[in-house]
Amino acid sequence: MIFSLSLVFLVGLTLGGIARRLRLPSLLGMLFTGILLGPFVLDLLDPSLLGLSAELRRIALLIILTRAGLSLDLADLRRNGRPALLLCFVPACFEIAGVLLLAPLLLGFSLLDAAILGTVLAAVSPAVIVPKMLSLMEQGYGTKQGIPQMVMAGASVDDVFVIVLFTAFTGVAQGGSFAPMQLLQIPASIVLGALVGLLTGGLLSLFFEKVHLRDSIKVLILLAISGLLITLETAFTGRIPFSGLLAVMCCGIGLLRCRPEVAQRMGAKYAKLWVAAEVLLFVLVGATVDPTYIYSSGLQILAVIFGALCFRGVGVLVALSGSRLQWKERFFVVLAYMPKATVQAAIGGLPLAMGLSCGPMVLTAAVLSILLTAPLGALAIDATYRHLLTAENLLGED
Repeated sequence: MIFSLSLVFLVGLTLGGIARRLRLPSLLGMLFTGILLGPFVLDLLDPSLLGLSAELRRIALLIILTRAGLSLDLADLRRNGRPALLLCFVPACFEIAGVLLLAPLLLGFSLLDAAILGTVLAAVSPAVIVPKMLSLMEQGYGTKQGIPQMVMAGASVDDVFVIVLFTAFTGVAQGGSFAPMQLLQIPASIVLGALVGLLTGGLLSLFFEKVHLRDSIKVLILLAISGLLITLETAFTGRIPFSGLLAVMCCGIGLLRCRPEVAQRMGAKYAKLWVAAEVLLFVLVGATVDPTYIYSSGLQILAVIFGALCFRGVGVLVALSGSRLQWKERFFVVLAYMPKATVQAAIGGLPLAMGLSCGPMVLTAAVLSILLTAPLGALAIDATYRHLLTAENLLGED
């Protein structure tokens, strides 16, 4: 495992740096590193590391979501009001509707199989989007309009919404029944996760005020509590709807609200942690990708993926209708809502493991969506934000 981790960081950083030199997103080099070193090409990664891959990817996701929470001011979200709320579920609903329309026509899927495929494809990737939005906030692009903050929050809640639907649809496909009450789990898990996270962040701020600790120790405590919040979600499964990832982000928000100076210092520490976590996350995501799916997929799956993205884009524009954003800013949000990676890597193979007939095709679509949308989405954000967004420090010159 030590040899494998050494390869992950050395090759991942090298190919990420080469991608950056070519003016491509560094995550493209990291994804390619995972494909190259993974079990389907060179097979240089130890099985023990691959066995821990899902947990390590989740830890990396905890780091970036906590960092997002430590930078996300609720006042920025309130400024956008209704559009910020609609972005949490409307684009995903449009994308699922697109798959429901296209998959039966192009792939011969039943409506239930199409719904499962739609929920796998509909989740955007906080691991790709959040670092990009944090970078925009640091540079001041779109911050006065609250665009990066709105996209970050929407992407995180979007995943909760989609995963609950995925669980409901796969349960029906395995012989269960769909009860309308299951849909109530979506708002319940979001509200409960947010409240627990905010309360935890507030209590932590009081603790840090009373007990003097080094910032490095505070980061370790916050990271440990984030892990506990995630395990609460697993412990409550089937009994109490609770979103652990949303609780993690809201914990950072609560800390920022009560102790902004502490949150800013801890955010800087988390930015350093993310340097290592980013490499680990995207290399291990890449290691789940079997390149042979690219050759066996056919144009039909590609048509479903890109067609569904078009539906998602329309959903973003509907969510932003009536907002104060200019059209070029709305178009940027459409591009920012494109990347997919972590959720697809986590749940893409589950229908196959469950023995569902649609499993092989769903896994193929999940893999292709990662390979296509993660680098393209990241590249689109990097290439357009200077043209589509206004930098806050330039507002006075306009």
